[in-house]
Amino acid sequence: MEKYNHKYGAEQIQVLEGLEAVRKRPGMYIGSTSIRGLHHLVYEIVDNGVDEALAGYCTEINVVIEEGNIICVTDNGRGIPVEIHPKTHISTAETVYTVLHAGGKFGGDSGYKVSGGLHGVGASVVNALSTWAEVTIKRDGGLYQMSFEKGKTVKKLEKIGEAEGTGTKVRFLADDTIFETLEYEYEVLEKRFREIAFLTKGLKITIEDQREETPKKAEFCYEGGLKSFVEFLNKNKEKLHKTPIYIEKNGEVPVEIAIQYTSSYSENIYTFVNNINTIEGGTHLEGFKRALTKVMNDYARSHNILKEKDSNLQGEDIREGITAVVSVKVKEPQFEGQTKTKLGNSEVTGVVQSMVNEALATFLEENPTVAKAILEKCISASRAREAARKARELVRKKSNLETSTLPGKLADCSSKNADECEVYIVEGDSAGGSAKQGRDRKFQAILPLWGKMLNVEKARADKIYGNDKLNPVIVAIGAGIGADFDITKIRYGKVIIMADADVDGAHIRTLLLTFFFRYMRPLIENGNVYLAQPPLYKLSKKGMEDKYCYTDDDLEKAYKELEEKGITRDALSLQRYKGLGEMNPEQLWDTTMNPDTRILIKVTMDDAIKADEIFTLLMGDEVEPRRDFIQQNAKYVRNLDI
Repeated sequence: MEKYNHKYGAEQIQVLEGLEAVRKRPGMYIGSTSIRGLHHLVYEIVDNGVDEALAGYCTEINVVIEEGNIICVTDNGRGIPVEIHPKTHISTAETVYTVLHAGGKFGGDSGYKVSGGLHGVGASVVNALSTWAEVTIKRDGGLYQMSFEKGKTVKKLEKIGEAEGTGTKVRFLADDTIFETLEYEYEVLEKRFREIAFLTKGLKITIEDQREETPKKAEFCYEGGLKSFVEFLNKNKEKLHKTPIYIEKNGEVPVEIAIQYTSSYSENIYTFVNNINTIEGGTHLEGFKRALTKVMNDYARSHNILKEKDSNLQGEDIREGITAVVSVKVKEPQFEGQTKTKLGNSEVTGVVQSMVNEALATFLEENPTVAKAILEKCISASRAREAARKARELVRKKSNLETSTLPGKLADCSSKNADECEVYIVEGDSAGGSAKQGRDRKFQAILPLWGKMLNVEKARADKIYGNDKLNPVIVAIGAGIGADFDITKIRYGKVIIMADADVDGAHIRTLLLTFFFRYMRPLIENGNVYLAQPPLYKLSKKGMEDKYCYTDDDLEKAYKELEEKGITRDALSLQRYKGLGEMNPEQLWDTTMNPDTRILIKVTMDDAIKADEIFTLLMGDEVEPRRDFIQQNAKYVRNLDI
């Protein structure tokens, strides 16, 4: 790995400000004190090792979740400088861990060419938000150690022995008086470290969870970099070309891109800046899209695939079925907003566009078979887009001719304030009838659906318009689909899927969620989609108010509570609801629709990559991965078609 010739000593560690406010307002520094903020502590320490890897000095990072939720992160980088800092007059290592904005990431002569993390606040913030922290450093032939409690030094840096090699080890216990929970989720950390390993070619990252009797362990190292990342993302998809298109250039702004087309109808482009996931895109994504559209159209014209009379392919046509990862390294990135989710550096657009123009055009010329397969799909997508446009216009014209533009089965609410309105998409006419009678007509609308709907994972937009199952949903929500979707036009602030608690109900939920994810994704991102939770059981007895239970655990708890009151299990009548239609309107209101008593699950999308993988796995064309998934998870199934 190339080593950047930058000094990394006391002079490069610049002090910008103190540490006082971190414990008082932790959310300002790590986003929240929820489990997400807890995980962020680990990411910040790992990012310091990744910065060393990006500079060419670290090849391995080990993360261990020890018993008691203690985190230990070890890297074989250069080790934090140990000499006395000229401004703070304490050791440089102690300065890094006790002074906010003290780090090797600032200024032209900084210790790093590029870096991620919180721009130098990471180590000190983690220290401030930990009950205790211990830092061990191998550097200059010595072994050094220091320790802290709640951000304050309790043991200054001292040399405790000799050591070969270099590196830093950090152990810390997050402060339970600050965080809502200290229980780390192994799968969340594992996913993030796999992603980092893909983005940092050749870096080996291991994670081990020692909290259970049988430890979990995973190791990630990808010499293929983003090429391996795209292959991983497409592992359950049918590929149009076996090997991803790979583009890499190390200049003032290093760029790495991998592209592979699949037979699916969705586009999946993931962008990163200095290993930070820019989920809102930015200038690097803009440059990539511009170049992709231009190169594909130019090639199609020059090879007579597009005739003179044909219109140019649009960007959305060219991106159908694409999986791409775009990663850039920017020395001084400018992010829009506090969350670092959108890159704002204008110069990056031209750098990425120029590079992709040249490299992709060369690839297409050298690989005419792949080029033809991709462009055939693009042209097919273009035709489908035009068919979808005509179908959409037909639906609009038909709606305008009718007395009401809303679906006939929709029982709308009287309020027109989207913020207070909600629509229940209900499985079956029977349950729909009960819901219509039991609802609060002022703010609750009911849309009954019957039968299985279209699996959009296997269909284009032109098949969706006019579909008798999906079109009522599109029209009721009122914001369009796909590229035309406008979140500001939604008619209901809550879109609630209410289906039976059985296999068919689960299938309907999955089909609807697939549709929302692929064609109304902002609806999920904005937090407008919910799952209703009807009860599974009803316990009743003459003279006793009915007791509803939503899970098996709820049922067992209810039995025990009633036994404490002298009511035996034998005296109780147990009903297992097989469907929503078994409930009368009053029961449906009391258990599932009353805002004061109901249980709603908000559908969120914290991880778009994982969501795409699951929808592809469950609803896509590839059967083998789905069969493996079913076999691995069959043991967790309960109440199968009772």
